[in-house]
Amino acid sequence: MGQQVKELFDWARRRKILASVFVALTLTVGILIGSVVSGRVSAMKTFTFAGTNATKLVVPDPIPSASSFSGIVNRVEPAVVNIATTQVLERKNTKKRRPQQQFDQDDPMQDFFDRFFDGRQDGPPQAERSLGSGVIVDKRGYILTNNHVVEQATKIQVQLDGNPQKYTAKVVGVDEDTDLAVIKIEANKELPVAKLGNSDGVQVGDWVLAIGSPFGLQATVTAGIVSAKDRSGIGGAGHQFQRFLQTDAAINPGNSGGPLVDLAGEVVGINTAIITGSRGYEGVGFALPSTTAINVYNQIISQGRVTRGSIGVSFQEDLGTNSITLKELGAPYGVVIMNVEPGSPAEKAGLKGGDVITSVNGTPVKSGNDLVNPIAAAPIGSKVKLTYVRDRSQKETTALVEDRTHVFPTQAGRLNGQQEESAPAEFGLRVDSLTPERAARVGMEGQHGVLVTDVDPASFADDLGFSRGDVITEINREPVSSVDDYKKAVAKLKPGMNVVFKVLRRGDADRTFTVFLPGVVPAENQQ
Repeated sequence: MGQQVKELFDWARRRKILASVFVALTLTVGILIGSVVSGRVSAMKTFTFAGTNATKLVVPDPIPSASSFSGIVNRVEPAVVNIATTQVLERKNTKKRRPQQQFDQDDPMQDFFDRFFDGRQDGPPQAERSLGSGVIVDKRGYILTNNHVVEQATKIQVQLDGNPQKYTAKVVGVDEDTDLAVIKIEANKELPVAKLGNSDGVQVGDWVLAIGSPFGLQATVTAGIVSAKDRSGIGGAGHQFQRFLQTDAAINPGNSGGPLVDLAGEVVGINTAIITGSRGYEGVGFALPSTTAINVYNQIISQGRVTRGSIGVSFQEDLGTNSITLKELGAPYGVVIMNVEPGSPAEKAGLKGGDVITSVNGTPVKSGNDLVNPIAAAPIGSKVKLTYVRDRSQKETTALVEDRTHVFPTQAGRLNGQQEESAPAEFGLRVDSLTPERAARVGMEGQHGVLVTDVDPASFADDLGFSRGDVITEINREPVSSVDDYKKAVAKLKPGMNVVFKVLRRGDADRTFTVFLPGVVPAENQQ
């Protein structure tokens, strides 16, 4: 028994000694490894570069890419300008807010314009600023841009490419029907110009560049192709003369008024609008063709306004059912008249609704453009020869061409010049005689008064809530049946007097409402 205890004790002691030896060996190995690693690190720290036989890289001379657009940009970009405008808009209480036109709610460009002009109408007057683009087309400082860029601006400043100086511009003239404007700056030096090309030669699929200042980022260039030609109806009702080039070159707010350029370096369009659901680029942009821009520009610089001929017919192009309609009416092609304006040249020429116009001056009419363009371009007072189909029989007639603003006084936008029988713009209000023809045109048959043709923004008339198309029948209970009556009644109004206008206004469902618009006559410098 004692021997066994002794053996167990010896075994335990040997085990303890072996464990101590193992620990000592482990420590020794760790110290040796640490020394080796430390030595290697020290060796790396003291390493000396001995050189290589590699060849140094050399920065090559700049060579433009064979597929680059830079040459085009270098030629055109100096003529592209940034336009900044300031407007002082009258903010009105919502209770006095003027009713908006119905078509504004469905206008696909309304979202685009809201990026430039804040739609709120509450609060005190305040300055509003917007950005756009333009292109210099004359070395003396004449610039093409969009009307909506400079519309209602109290100050227009133009900045040239690469130049921090800002030039104050004046408006030479505008054309609301095409949304184009001509402005001018005095730079006291010759300016770079861009050459306008012929947009009729542009083909779908052609490469184009858009140059401008989207979101205020000057000298921005985007590339794309022409996606479609002759796009109409983009601006909704009242934009009969807008036929667009569609492009997928990125166009954003601020690009308006800038050029759309082809690979020849020529301007083939003026960027005007986008259709978007996100307030930004979605691949669908529109530019007015250069041929349209050239015609508008030439008229503005020569006479200050754009004059277009008209015979007084309305029509609707419906490509889906037009062939069926034409077949039923017995016409091989043509445009179906929807309405003939009372007292218009078309009515005097014997045309009626339902007639199919098939040619103008011997040229076939196969689209609305074929009908509108030759008549709009014809000199006022000239005559056009029309061929039409009625009751499956072909007939001919001749119609006198009149100024479109006279034929359609309430549809032609703001008048650039006063008609002979128009009253002065007292209180920012322009009126004209309510002839039987005009009364029928605005749905006021049998009524007497004067027709409101235009209302100046932020004027006394605008504050009262007048709208274009209103008919004034009384001023302070004094009957108004003519422009002379209106002038006499207005002449009696003095600053500080109370005034009440009795107005007939066309509403929904062909109803006419009587509206009273009261106010206090302002001082002359507040009109």
